Amino acid sequence: MKKIIKYVDKPLLIVSVLLFIIGLIMVFSASNVTAYMSHEVSPYNYFIKQGLFLLAGLIMSLIMIKFTTKAYGVFSWGLLLIIIVSLFMLLVIGQAKNRAISWYDLGPISIQPSEFAKVITIVWLARYYEKNKKMTSYTKSLFPIGVCLLITFLIFVQPDLGTSIIYTAIVGVMFLAAPIIKEIKTKTIFALLGLIVFAGIVLIGSGKTVLLERQLERFDFTNPCDKLLTTGNQVCNCYIAINNGGLTGVGLGNSTQKYLYLPEPYTDFIFAIIVEELGIIFGVGIIIMYIFLLYRILKIGRDSPTNRGALLCYGVAVYIFLHIAINLLGIFGLMPMTGVPLPFMSYGGSFTICLIAALTIVQRVSVENGLCKEKGSKE
Repeated sequence: MKKIIKYVDKPLLIVSVLLFIIGLIMVFSASNVTAYMSHEVSPYNYFIKQGLFLLAGLIMSLIMIKFTTKAYGVFSWGLLLIIIVSLFMLLVIGQAKNRAISWYDLGPISIQPSEFAKVITIVWLARYYEKNKKMTSYTKSLFPIGVCLLITFLIFVQPDLGTSIIYTAIVGVMFLAAPIIKEIKTKTIFALLGLIVFAGIVLIGSGKTVLLERQLERFDFTNPCDKLLTTGNQVCNCYIAINNGGLTGVGLGNSTQKYLYLPEPYTDFIFAIIVEELGIIFGVGIIIMYIFLLYRILKIGRDSPTNRGALLCYGVAVYIFLHIAINLLGIFGLMPMTGVPLPFMSYGGSFTICLIAALTIVQRVSVENGLCKEKGSKE
């Protein structure tokens, strides 16, 4: 354990802990009104639950960090199969929540299999492409893509557009970063683009769409305050919250937009509450911390002597970056809102535990990098 502590990336650990602390405080500030007025529970309800999620994630992290990244890969096969089965069964026996069948309701908590699918797939792909080095066979190279397409489909039909986009992007980036010959990568990309174009032409010609009406409405995201009573309500209230905050904010706990103007302000829209209460300067500070965190993850991946370690870090970096980008771009009205949580800040058990697991995997790569250098220096 001493060597693990020695080689853990301290800057990444410090910024992660700071972001989790800020997030926990803001979950309480953003949720207390909704908890009491809408859900008729204690104002501390979501704060306590988020704290328990963080505690569970910490315990899991202390266990995970002791295992090698190679061992993660061995476990990933079974976990991936469990995810596929759970996603399929969700469509059979699941009940709709927020107009999507994405969660297993287990009483006091809900589990979202699609969140776990992202991290498990990152580990599985890293292990697969590390084990099958310098692939020249289309069958071996594209087998994991076929498996991931199945998972994407099961997530998309829940329907969960945001998660399916993030999942597809993670798989795509890891495929491009994998040790596969350029010819296979190029032909695969053109084949997929051609398939997408062909499907689009067929759908346009038939007058049909694969998206639901409420999903199509989200693409009407420009000038949200002109549609305050319809599709622009949420984003316009985000604008109002950000405008209220100004440079320094109205003070912690003093948000007005959390008084039922924003639906569940402690999840997808929490950044707007952060800016309203603590100001644009503080919001920019959080974004800078995000950039630094991503830089440290990419650096650890670059320093890894194995393809496995590099792919794990690149996959986690894409995972976190896409959540940040899609959430913030949606809040600022630069793209449709897709219900994607903001890392470290948004309330949610499945996402919080998966995020901690992803960061633990990166820290394990950092530990293995240090042990490898130590071994090399001794030799």
